Amino acid sequence: MWMRGGTSKGGYFLESDLPKGTKERDRFLLAVMGSPDERQIDGMGGGDPLTSKVAVVRKSNRAGVDVDYLFLQVVVDQPTVSDVQNCGNILAGVGPFVIERGLVKAEDGQTQVSIFMENTKQIAVAKVETPKGVVRYHGDTKIDGVPGAAAPVTLEFQDIAGSVCGALLPSGNALDVVENIEVTMIDNGMPCVIVRASDMGVSGTQTREELENNEALRKKLENLRLHCGELMNLGDVSGKTIPKMTMVREATRGGVISTRSFIPHHCHAGIGVLAAVSVASACLLEGSVANRLAKQVIGQKKNMSIEHPSGETTIVINTSKDGTVASAAVLRTANKLMDGVVFGF
Repeated sequence: MWMRGGTSKGGYFLESDLPKGTKERDRFLLAVMGSPDERQIDGMGGGDPLTSKVAVVRKSNRAGVDVDYLFLQVVVDQPTVSDVQNCGNILAGVGPFVIERGLVKAEDGQTQVSIFMENTKQIAVAKVETPKGVVRYHGDTKIDGVPGAAAPVTLEFQDIAGSVCGALLPSGNALDVVENIEVTMIDNGMPCVIVRASDMGVSGTQTREELENNEALRKKLENLRLHCGELMNLGDVSGKTIPKMTMVREATRGGVISTRSFIPHHCHAGIGVLAAVSVASACLLEGSVANRLAKQVIGQKKNMSIEHPSGETTIVINTSKDGTVASAAVLRTANKLMDGVVFGF
């Protein structure tokens, strides 16, 4: 089934329908997407990292969990399929998909789906609209980066600190200096390097296309990413899609902070769900790069609007009495696009 999840799009497969063995599976998925090719002309991919994604799902044997979800990033211009990161946008389509496939029985009204995220070994809970036991895709919920409106899908995350790096702050510090640049290295669902846009020689208000065409900026970001990867317990990240590089500045449209993200070599049209969670968390960390620029939100439950090139993403952060992040939730939408047979040779 091909679905849009949040601001991403990709193929959703039952694990049992894919070739056995990682090499065989990855070879098939590269062919399905049409990689490696910048246009992905011979496959289903759209020539963009945001449309070259895969969800692999199976019924879970874990207590209290409905399904296991593995996210795979199929690189557009390289013969690479990566499982080192999670994807909160593709996650938004998992609930509807597993209900459609009969892995979870729909309730009348709303169905809750507990999802084990294999990439990070953590659990998310999706709430899907299912009037009369049927997934509803049409609705009034709008998210920036997606035209029109659709039915809401609520995603809640708990205990995601250190999902990949082993700690919320892999270096142990809210602020580090790497290559003479102040950075915050954080992992609250997605490993991110947060840096001031001004320190990278840009204002942080540029369009995605302007940043994509700034070769000097891209080289500077990649050099910084390679050094930070080692410090984030990720080793050599030259062939990895993490950490994400997020440039920040003061909000310009009434939000908490403004972002421009690279994922990792192309500028994101918006911001990934889990990257937005990491940025929102950094905004609350005293002394961090983001904290110094962010508009602070009062209360234990904080609605934090993270601005990005195509609008904003609101992350709902629940904090403990000591101010630490207890849980995070985000409102997404999903849409079923195609259900059929795809060929990979």
